[in-house]
Amino acid sequence: MSFINENFLELQDSYLFSTIAKKVAKYTKENPDKKIIKLGIGDVTKPIVPACLEAMHKAVEEMGTAEEFKGYGPEQGYEFLRKAIVENDYKPRGIEIEQDEIFVSDGAKCDCGNIVDIFAQNNKVAITDPVYPVYLDTNIMSGRSITYLPVTEENNFIPELPKEKVDMIYLCFPNNPTGTVLKKQNLKKWVDYAKENQSIILYDAAYEAFITEEDIPHSIYEIEGARDVAIEFKSYSKTAGFTGVRCAYVVVPKSLKGYTKIKEEVSLNKLWNRRTCTKFNGVSYIVQKAAEATYSEEGKRQIKENIKSYLENARIIKQGLEEAQFTVYGGVNSPYIWLKVPEGMTSWEFFDKLLEEVNIVGTPGSGFGLHGEGYFRLTAFGTKENSMEAIERIKRFSNKLK
Repeated sequence: MSFINENFLELQDSYLFSTIAKKVAKYTKENPDKKIIKLGIGDVTKPIVPACLEAMHKAVEEMGTAEEFKGYGPEQGYEFLRKAIVENDYKPRGIEIEQDEIFVSDGAKCDCGNIVDIFAQNNKVAITDPVYPVYLDTNIMSGRSITYLPVTEENNFIPELPKEKVDMIYLCFPNNPTGTVLKKQNLKKWVDYAKENQSIILYDAAYEAFITEEDIPHSIYEIEGARDVAIEFKSYSKTAGFTGVRCAYVVVPKSLKGYTKIKEEVSLNKLWNRRTCTKFNGVSYIVQKAAEATYSEEGKRQIKENIKSYLENARIIKQGLEEAQFTVYGGVNSPYIWLKVPEGMTSWEFFDKLLEEVNIVGTPGSGFGLHGEGYFRLTAFGTKENSMEAIERIKRFSNKLK
């Protein structure tokens, strides 16, 4: 008899975005003549930037010759990419990160979920609410106790420190789904809390490239002492068009310590390295060469244009919603726009109405947690034309939507 991990039974039957996809597919089948504008999931619409595409073509050619062929590469990532990450993502910000503290992966989503492997089941985990579902679901799968930190307009979307001691803390800024940010002074409070309580912060910085305002950290390591308490996740998906290519990285500083039952210190870097070598064969050489090209002068320029375009979409959506008398957050340092649904309507009811009345797909806030109810997320990853059309549709039907 094979016994199951019963923690899985505590999960919702379907992952949020799978549920949305099924609803949209059903509506599309029943209404084939409708033009549906999808502003729901965070998938990009711009293709892989040319600099990366050129690097991939070259890498493919190399793989076709006996002299340049690459088989199994380093599980942690090739040195050329890890070096580029250090030189471009950290040194210019005055942050000291070493190459062997960087682990290249096939996506930040995977890293955020897989990182729990190196932590004990009895750790208490603090998670903001609303939240990206992966943080919550993976810890439920592991059977951990969860402390929810409300993030709403009542606290200006700034999570308050937990009243009880927690061991692991998930933070995502710029935030998914609310599109809001933390200033350095706010983030410092979390670093100080983690140091005082010997906690570990799991910091998802996948959207840092969208930051436009001053005094907002692009990396948690900009905060003094963060190397001793934080693991950081970064991604190429939303910048270089890698959602289908899959490449990201996680930083695990060597000064970061965990503890055994008898309170002996253990290097989390060593544990993550051991886990990586056992469960992962590394990202392909072709993909890593493409990621390296994001740091070339052409790659940087092309990515900057991508981000500029998505932020313009965010501005269009945010401004248009405000003109239609919606209360709106995010959309300035983030590709996500977080709006309040009309009073007396649930977020799923608003989803259905938006889909059926104006043929626009978004994401119900309740899918991100209890405190997401009453809100709705739209993304700026569509085309400019679709973003503009979506807002015009909402404006025309705003009275019906309300």
